[in-house]
Amino acid sequence: MSEGIAVRPSVEGDLDRIAAIYVHHVLSGLGSFEAVPPGGAEMARRRDDALARGLPFLVAGIDGQVTGFAYAAPYRVRPANRSTPEDSMYVDHARAGRGIGRALRGRLIDECARLGYRQRVAVIGDSGNHGSIALHARRGFARVGLLPAVGYEFGRRAGGVLMQRALGDGDRTPPVLEAWGRA
Repeated sequence: MSEGIAVRPSVEGDLDRIAAIYVHHVLSGLGSFEAVPPGGAEMARRRDDALARGLPFLVAGIDGQVTGFAYAAPYRVRPANRSTPEDSMYVDHARAGRGIGRALRGRLIDECARLGYRQRVAVIGDSGNHGSIALHARRGFARVGLLPAVGYEFGRRAGGVLMQRALGDGDRTPPVLEAWGRA
């Protein structure tokens, strides 16, 4: 299913496509909890922030066209949380079910582990998003919390699901990292 999918670090030229993929998710789903889709400049700021912190910002492509993106960001920006990034991932809705999310998630996990992170957190913005929950579970994430009714969009309340996965040695050894904000 994931044959022909290439995952690579994002480049500035990917930002318009990244923003276009994200627009659909903001306007039609509860996963982002954003009301107004950010434009290319805001997506560039988010990408620049991740890269300045030494975190991965990846894209997946099929036949040279960007079909999804994923990145790590600080779960919390306090020093004690510096070894625990949060992930975000969005796939072109017209290409869902082709293994793009699986390819992005796997590469993001590998990159974060390689960089010395010890835990990964996923905050899934809609507790009814069974596809995202299942995708995380297949990659070793465990559900560690539920935040009932923390969001309100499209005329209804939505909850959030917290999922967590150990990376590398997990909690058996200290993290390898210095601190957030290497830039």
